[in-house]
Amino acid sequence: MNPVASQVILISGAAGGLGQALVAELAGAGHRVLAGWHHASLPPLPDGAEPVALDVTSQASCDAAAGRALERWGRLDAVIHAAGVTRDAVLARQRSDDWDTVFAVNLDGARRLGRATLPHLAAQGGGHWIGIGSHAGIAGSAGQAAYAASKAALEGLLRSWAREFAPDDVRVNTVLPGVLPTAMTAELDPAVMRSYAEANLLGRINDPVEVARFVAFLLTTANISGQSFALDSRIHRWA
Repeated sequence: MNPVASQVILISGAAGGLGQALVAELAGAGHRVLAGWHHASLPPLPDGAEPVALDVTSQASCDAAAGRALERWGRLDAVIHAAGVTRDAVLARQRSDDWDTVFAVNLDGARRLGRATLPHLAAQGGGHWIGIGSHAGIAGSAGQAAYAASKAALEGLLRSWAREFAPDDVRVNTVLPGVLPTAMTAELDPAVMRSYAEANLLGRINDPVEVARFVAFLLTTANISGQSFALDSRIHRWA
């Protein structure tokens, strides 16, 4: 399969700020995009993009979305798991149902979507599977134990899939977009957002459009798998 040619791409969480940027960038590049939505409604979609109901907490919904791609275009070339939620609280105040919700979407959502799509990518001779990770999954984040743990586990899951599906030429990678000006961060205290910017060498937070451009590039590659790409300018200690 030519990785540069027009692809059929399924995106979860397409109604979010990053999801919308991904839909716009990929449809604009000539790909056929299924924009998965659940609670939040989608904005008007560009040419080349179509809506699809996708609840990643339901295996049946994931199976149906993958089936829609196959029914509509006869193939599925790439999957981007951009759906994600936070339920921030320090451990002593973390509600069990909030913890479970974070894992149901961020981690188990990836597992369900993978079960619905990876066999198709493998059977057709290859493709891309990209998960949206987080800096918190690497460094931890006070008050975000559930979110950080779910994103750390996502890294391990995707690297394991990269090994499992390498013989089928399915390339599996994680993208860490950095802090973005989206609905997920809209209610944060401005001082917190300033602290995130100050932690970056360039003194600013990231841009969803730039992240989408990177993902679009990654979908043109043939020899990258099992990697994690941090797209902001924070530098981590080696140990």
